[in-house]
Amino acid sequence: MYFNDKGSSARVSWIDFCLKGFAKGQIGLHDPRPFVLKGRFAFPRLRFSNHTTEVMFDLFSKSRGSWKDDILSGLTVALALVPEAIAFSFAAGVDPLVGLWAAVFMGFITASFGGRPGMISGATGAIAVVVGKAVQYGDAQGEGLGLQYLFTVIMLAGVIQITFGLLKLGRFIRLVPHPVMMGFVNGLAIVILMAQFASFKLPDGSWLPQSELMVIGGLVALTMLIIQFFPKLTKAIPSTLMAIVAVGLISYFWAGSKTVSDVLFEGTGSGVLSGAFPLPAIPTGFIEWNWESTKVIVGTAVTVAMVGIIESLMTLQLIDDLTETRGHGNRECIAQGGANFLSGLFGGMGGCAMIGQSLINIKSGGRGRTSGVVAALALAFFIMAGGPVIGQIPIAALVGVMFMVVIGTFEWSTFKTFGRVPKSEILVILAVTLITVFLHNLALAVIAGVILSALVFAWESAKHVRLNPHDQEDGVRIYGLQGLLFFGSVREFAERLSPVNDPDEVIIDFMEARVCDYSSLEALSGLTERYKKAGKRVRLRHLSPDCRQLLQTAGSLIEVEVAEDDPHYTVARI
Repeated sequence: MYFNDKGSSARVSWIDFCLKGFAKGQIGLHDPRPFVLKGRFAFPRLRFSNHTTEVMFDLFSKSRGSWKDDILSGLTVALALVPEAIAFSFAAGVDPLVGLWAAVFMGFITASFGGRPGMISGATGAIAVVVGKAVQYGDAQGEGLGLQYLFTVIMLAGVIQITFGLLKLGRFIRLVPHPVMMGFVNGLAIVILMAQFASFKLPDGSWLPQSELMVIGGLVALTMLIIQFFPKLTKAIPSTLMAIVAVGLISYFWAGSKTVSDVLFEGTGSGVLSGAFPLPAIPTGFIEWNWESTKVIVGTAVTVAMVGIIESLMTLQLIDDLTETRGHGNRECIAQGGANFLSGLFGGMGGCAMIGQSLINIKSGGRGRTSGVVAALALAFFIMAGGPVIGQIPIAALVGVMFMVVIGTFEWSTFKTFGRVPKSEILVILAVTLITVFLHNLALAVIAGVILSALVFAWESAKHVRLNPHDQEDGVRIYGLQGLLFFGSVREFAERLSPVNDPDEVIIDFMEARVCDYSSLEALSGLTERYKKAGKRVRLRHLSPDCRQLLQTAGSLIEVEVAEDDPHYTVARI
């Protein structure tokens, strides 16, 4: 793949173009030229013009929201939150009300004070899997202690997230490259898709009878058609809300199918959704503190905090891209922490940002904080007073909504990247996608993707260090260095210089290069010693003031020339 930095017909690889731009300080994080930089990683910006694909899958508008849109969208999200919160409660091994109240507190607090208006938070599967281990350990210590361990873990995780935000560590989301983001959303879409098939099965895991499958399949298809084509009639009402109401009425009067009450009955033996507003309670008094319990609680809390932050910041970045606005990561970390702390205090299982529900909100027109607040308040009303009505919502309608979310979430342009971007970038996308799908650990997938991208970038960058020798009439040899000098490239750089064969005086010019870390400074110091032992002199030209200062502080004997056109940059600082 080739790009051009001046619009001419010259052909240069995008890696060369990236390294050259970095060395000259001409490329930044928001450079408008033909490729995108995510943190320290380069990835081409591809533009596809397949009209059919755009029409079919362009499900998310970038328009500004309104009070009406936010309120109606919030109601839609609240309806979709119910079955997921119940399912995640079962996954954690707790009562459904623990997950439902977690969704209320998480949704209300993050919507009110978070850094990304329009993003929905609640009980999530990733958090449920992690805290389930603490619940099991607590139940093994004594009857009823599982919930006490759960609430303690969630409150401690909230404190960790607040600290994370106060230290402004949310900015590290910039280090997530675009291939990781693509793999993340693709894997998430597949996970959401796979989760929906449970609605077509009996509690023992076998498929529903053919007649019931046909009814549910028909209602799912009808839901998807309404969501897709209802906006062509009117946009006064979100198509998702209209689909849930219409399919719900059809299911209630004509084609009875599996409902929210049926899901509750399968898990608890009671199909009634009801509960009073919880009261705050400090759970630590019931726990016997020792080394083993402390290790379980602290270890689980750290995992919950990191998983929640990574998923929330990734969701924030996704919503930023969809709405072409910018959220605030550090503020979101603080809000997530506060929400988790209060969720644990009031008997909730905690959570984080929910990509599926957030996409439903955006698809339905929700853009402001009102949408999340309305969703949380509506869910609280459903729990305390609206249980009989919510219990009649057909699962088929909610499955149809999630199918449309899957279509809108998946990066269909991924298939067109094959053959157009380096194979290493395709490898990163596939790795993140597969880890997400098979391990169901979104945080691990993102971390693995970032590490893999960093290794690929370091490997490619190390191959693009060039030394161009030029002999002057006075016998001085000047080496023009091009590229990034860092831990991955210092060995090749040092091996290309031969003090034995070089003349008595050598100059290394860094005009088109950049010293990136302490490994390169140590290599320069060692290089000086080699030339000194050979009885020769080496000088460095066009180093930044920061590099010169570091060399002097380290007591290096390197001779550095100072000129007016020396570059200005720092070494290894984020």
